[in-house]
Amino acid sequence: MKKGSKTVSEQAKVLSFVPTGEYYFTKGMKAYHHRELKKSLKYLNRALQLEPLEPMIACQLSIVLTELGDFKKANELLHEILKDLDPRMNECHYFLANNYAHLGLFKEAYEQVSAYLEKDRYGEFAEDAEDLLELLELDSDLITDDLYEHDDLIAKQEKAKTQLEAGNFQKAADTLQGVIKEYPEFWSAYNNLALAYFYLGEVEQAASTLEEVLEKNPGNLHALCNTAVFYFYQRRFDELDELILGLEKVRPINFEHRYKLGATFALIGHAEKGYEWLKSLQKTGFEGDASFFYWLSHSAFETGRHDTARKAWKKVLDLAPEKEGQEPWSGKPKGEGFENHISSILKKLKSEDAEERLFGLFLLSVSDYQEAILSHADFCEIDDLSIVEKLYLAQILNGRGGKSVQVNETLESIHAIALHLYKHHHPISSVTSGLYLTWFNVAYRGLKEGEDFKNTKAFAAALEYTWYRLRSEAKTKKEVSGRYGIAVSTLTKYIATVEDYLS
Repeated sequence: MKKGSKTVSEQAKVLSFVPTGEYYFTKGMKAYHHRELKKSLKYLNRALQLEPLEPMIACQLSIVLTELGDFKKANELLHEILKDLDPRMNECHYFLANNYAHLGLFKEAYEQVSAYLEKDRYGEFAEDAEDLLELLELDSDLITDDLYEHDDLIAKQEKAKTQLEAGNFQKAADTLQGVIKEYPEFWSAYNNLALAYFYLGEVEQAASTLEEVLEKNPGNLHALCNTAVFYFYQRRFDELDELILGLEKVRPINFEHRYKLGATFALIGHAEKGYEWLKSLQKTGFEGDASFFYWLSHSAFETGRHDTARKAWKKVLDLAPEKEGQEPWSGKPKGEGFENHISSILKKLKSEDAEERLFGLFLLSVSDYQEAILSHADFCEIDDLSIVEKLYLAQILNGRGGKSVQVNETLESIHAIALHLYKHHHPISSVTSGLYLTWFNVAYRGLKEGEDFKNTKAFAAALEYTWYRLRSEAKTKKEVSGRYGIAVSTLTKYIATVEDYLS
């Protein structure tokens, strides 16, 4: 080794390159111009992390998100720019108008394009904005009650979808029943209502809802596919086989229908047919979401196309990193529990409903990804939580070896009851999430009434028995009380208490 080589080596370490926000922005723009949108998204996200107050980076990131079809995140960024970063960045109004128009939210589109032209009449996008405004005004009734009704329908549909994804099936059913009452020919609401009924255990109502759709709108593909899924889960294989014969003859043109058909075939175990539909969509340039690539990966793997499966799974992780560990070759069952769905937990923690937030905190306590959730950029604002929720979170963190806090015995009992349920009902599925939401609904009401919840096993048993009865599933008191090691008379007493809180 030459004399002085150690000094050179040390100097090289000191002069190591530290990338800046501008560096990643430049790389993001280069990738964008080469139409490498996923790569551009990655670089621009990093640039914004390093320079969170730079509106130009945020604006370009919103443009990439728009092109990738993530209009919700794109609009959130654009509103953040106008509110906090640079209210004079008028082009954000134009970009918002385009996004809202694409989503069918014409009232918001009209407001945003009008705001752009008012603030920047001769701006870079003025001519395009005039064209958009003219398009929105082609129908003289566009900015009237019909438009507001359309926006109202979209908003309610999104609300119901969020409730379904969170596992709050009863609230989703209530929302969708209201939608159907106002819009009796909005078939999507019927199909989602059937799903809500099915997950609530109201199988007959789910079936009759789908029958109503097929009677009034014969050949509705979503209703037929949902019926196939119901038959599959109910193990009604003779009826399923007959329905599949019909579905195999369907040749939809609509991309959404082809996606639904492919995903349904993949879910019910007809992997070859599912792969054919999903792969044909991909070949046409269909962008797809995480769910699309999830089913493409599973159907490809199950039909021996392992390279395609791995490439599709890479797309899944790009779009939904929380699904890591659920790859088809992992040996884990499809649809691992909610406790390991990071995005689901984050959504619950920001819910408007107290019982959902409490459920989210419980999921956090049993999740394998606690650190990832607690450090996630979308983790809830602590100040937005109620006093009870803050105490519950503190006790969960205390249980992880955090700073010692004074234990609230009632919250400790509430948590213990949820853990008793978890012992018998895990991983937490779309169906069993209803059990926990029912429990935290009881717990929230009981807290207000001063209930101490001391007999934790009795409350858990009573809650489980009541939940099964609400789902019209036959479970005897002897069976449930035996599972939790309590007397039948004790169970009967606590069932009355649980029912009081649910009434």
